[in-house]
Amino acid sequence: MSLSRLIRSSAGQKSVFNGKAIHARLIISGSDPDVQIHNHLLTMYAKLGHIDYAQNLFDKMLVRNLVTWTALISAYSQMGLSEKALNCFRLMVLDDGITPNDYTYVAAISACAQVGALRNGKEIHGRIYRREETVNSFVNNSLVNFYGKCGLLKTARLVFDTIPEINAVSCVSLITSYMQCGENEEGLRIFLKSLRMGVKVNEFSYGSILGACAKLEMLEVGRQVQCLALKCGVKMDQFVLTSLVNFYAKCGELELASRVLSEADKPNVEAVTALIGGFVQQGKSREAVDLFQEMLSAGMKPSEQTFAAVLGAFGKEKEIQGGAQLHCSIIKMGFESFTFVCNAVLDFYAKIDCLDESFKIFCGMDVNDIVSWNALIAGSVNSGHHEAAIGFIRSMLLEGFHPDIYTYSILLSVCGDLPATEWGKQTHCCIIKPGLDSNVVIGSALIDMYAKCGRLNDARKVFNILPDKNLVSWNAMITGYAQHGFGREALEIYDLMLRNGVKPNDITFIGILSSCGHVGALEEALHHFGSMTKDFGITPRPDHLACIVSLYAREGQTKGAYDFIRHFPGEPNKVVWRCLLSGCVTNKDLELAVYAAEKILSIDPNDASVHVMLSNIYADSTMWSEASQVRKQMEGKTLRKETGYSWA
Repeated sequence: MSLSRLIRSSAGQKSVFNGKAIHARLIISGSDPDVQIHNHLLTMYAKLGHIDYAQNLFDKMLVRNLVTWTALISAYSQMGLSEKALNCFRLMVLDDGITPNDYTYVAAISACAQVGALRNGKEIHGRIYRREETVNSFVNNSLVNFYGKCGLLKTARLVFDTIPEINAVSCVSLITSYMQCGENEEGLRIFLKSLRMGVKVNEFSYGSILGACAKLEMLEVGRQVQCLALKCGVKMDQFVLTSLVNFYAKCGELELASRVLSEADKPNVEAVTALIGGFVQQGKSREAVDLFQEMLSAGMKPSEQTFAAVLGAFGKEKEIQGGAQLHCSIIKMGFESFTFVCNAVLDFYAKIDCLDESFKIFCGMDVNDIVSWNALIAGSVNSGHHEAAIGFIRSMLLEGFHPDIYTYSILLSVCGDLPATEWGKQTHCCIIKPGLDSNVVIGSALIDMYAKCGRLNDARKVFNILPDKNLVSWNAMITGYAQHGFGREALEIYDLMLRNGVKPNDITFIGILSSCGHVGALEEALHHFGSMTKDFGITPRPDHLACIVSLYAREGQTKGAYDFIRHFPGEPNKVVWRCLLSGCVTNKDLELAVYAAEKILSIDPNDASVHVMLSNIYADSTMWSEASQVRKQMEGKTLRKETGYSWA
């Protein structure tokens, strides 16, 4: 067997011992191996994960050729060491004057995609355009992936459209790019186009499309894709299994997701993690934690994503003790050095309003990335510490980080909450410059910001020009109109939304029912309330009930409001009874007002405002002894109504 084949055999068998033995024999023999043998040794060390040995061998080589450089650049790129890969690429071109080939370009562009090195990637693309007569499909695919990961979807699409023969890899690259930027519907359209062009479904395109269907919660479409994959003979590998579990879990079909997982021969960590994430998303945090414990009992080692999902469960439930214990487990198992896990821990403490602990985690991290900054900023915003959030944004910019779509959406949220219209406009300008205004996440945040600032015309302009709208975009426009009393306009947007085939959620109906309240459309509100369950399978919450009760009360039908509460399958909360109480006070329905007040006090005995309202009701009805008794109860409980004040 030749020396080259022996070295390749060692790499194939993943035997670093044999590889080192061959290398040692070469050194001892005193022979001077040619560049080809050195290249085989370098590739072997790279494939076996010993990049330091590969670099050491490279440094000692007297003669290097294109294969030598490409092997080292590819190794660094595949191991995620993008900066070193790009530095080698520069040295090869500028110092050694070697012209890259297709494999070199793919490795270098992939490195740029990993770290979002937009300028470097564009320079490499420019070199390819100037010097290469034809571009290999592998290079085109890597360019599509690069521009997509950098958020430049228009450029990614332009490159995609120039590929002479579209293949499954290029389609998956473009679909994944659109999905990463929240453009899932466009990803589905590209998939359909690829099918018409004769591109066959493989496990990667299947998994990617299931991911898009999961994010859009398109259960029927996903099932059709599943049937298509079965017809095409797509194998149920671990990637497909994870995608299928994730799809059913995200669509709320947790029983089907559990069944897929239980029927798998050897479920992997990623699939179990997907189901844990599904439980968290559906508000079943206890089930998520139980599944995590089963996973540990079965001897499966959690991944970074598993820890992030379980921390999400504790964060949603604001279960401090459980989250802190899991944080200890993360440290014991040696995951505290993983940036992804640290970001999840940081986000957990931010969600439970432990901002000091969150900041401590942030400062203790080896590497802070844009996700770390976003979690810290979002935690400050959600806790109402807007000044701290603005301070973190300034620090982030000074550190040289460029905002991504999520940073901009958080910043727009701050502008809407304050409200700060001028800051919002300036942020909008910053978004337009890199061409991010067409992104659905950014577009939805812009609509919400302008609506909260009372600039409904500007919100509508952004809404109209947004190329792809998702449910959040529609909800932001409906809610914006509803909050400012433009009920009829909100209902028109809702009709347009249904005609576009977008399925509403519970938040949509809050805006719709509020809009009906503004225009006094009781019958229409009752129709929409009924359609929630009948047409869309949405269980009404007390917030929806409060909207109907408030509308009944405005119409002077307090008895009708009470009857509606009685027939509500859930448990009415304090807000519902307060709506009824306010209506009864306005319509002077003493008996029902007293009943509503008593219901509120049974939920919150220390509600001072209800005591005052109840006392006033008795006083208006000349029931002085009852009014006095309520006042005495307040004094006995040392309750005091908060003094009203304004900013004026």
